[in-house]
Amino acid sequence: MGRGAAVAAAAAVLLAGCASGTAEPSAGAGTGSGAASPSAKTGAEASASPSVAAAAKGGTVGAAGSACPLPVTFDVAAGWKPKKVEPIGDPDLEELNDLLEQGTVTMACEIDAKPAGNIGFLRVWTDDAKGAAPRAVLESFVAADDSPSSAVYRDVRVGRGGALPATEVTYTVVSELLDEPKKARALALATPRGPLVLELGGMDSEEHDAMLPAYELAKGSLAATGG
Repeated sequence: MGRGAAVAAAAAVLLAGCASGTAEPSAGAGTGSGAASPSAKTGAEASASPSVAAAAKGGTVGAAGSACPLPVTFDVAAGWKPKKVEPIGDPDLEELNDLLEQGTVTMACEIDAKPAGNIGFLRVWTDDAKGAAPRAVLESFVAADDSPSSAVYRDVRVGRGGALPATEVTYTVVSELLDEPKKARALALATPRGPLVLELGGMDSEEHDAMLPAYELAKGSLAATGG
């Protein structure tokens, strides 16, 4: 069984038994050791994403006392459910903790779209290396995904009024569950506690596109917490 299929199978078991406030890994959280795609583009070569209207706000995550305390805060689309991700303590399942690591980052929060009618997640990954460059962290994240290809990087401004500089990437990965390529998208930015990656993951490209408004809402509302 491939990594993507293994993650999905593990998720079905783990999510059924999740403790309140804790999320276990689920489909799409796979890691690997692949090299960066030779087709990666950057700077002026990168094409801008089509205009997508942000989703309606359902809440905010990231502040102390929220479902996922994070180095940033951002708005969550109506119906989406955030859960803090913590290491798995069950000795029989501890090996699945490897799925919480991708490149140099560790999964900290998973925001589930299923209550809103989609199959996918927004995931937040963090790296406590304060001197690490967000672009390098994002490249490492992409290289560790499932057979990444056609990566396009571009510098963007995120947050209210474009207050924060970030690097965004769009690329494709191989879905082992569906045996076809699917769209992937993520951005990385610096925070007071180190680089952070915000990833949009869906079951397939159709779900990915349907969830873009939630990603745009989060992207446009990002703000550093200051510590």
